[in-house]
Amino acid sequence: MQNQRREFLKKALVGAAATATASSLLANEKPSKVQGSNGVVVGHSPKKEILYKKTSHWREYYSVAS
Repeated sequence: MQNQRREFLKKALVGAAATATASSLLANEKPSKVQGSNGVVVGHSPKKEILYKKTSHWREYYSVAS
């Protein structure tokens, strides 16, 4: 009887420790930078965004489109 109680307490403490660790890890996550930006994540990127290169095809497209 005494041994069963000890085994139960060991398992319960291990489970509680695992739960506490997991919950503390989730609570310590950094908040995302989505606040006030309509869902767009604002960050810093080392890359420069290039949407297109000026070529004869683009010039032709823009002249027809406008």
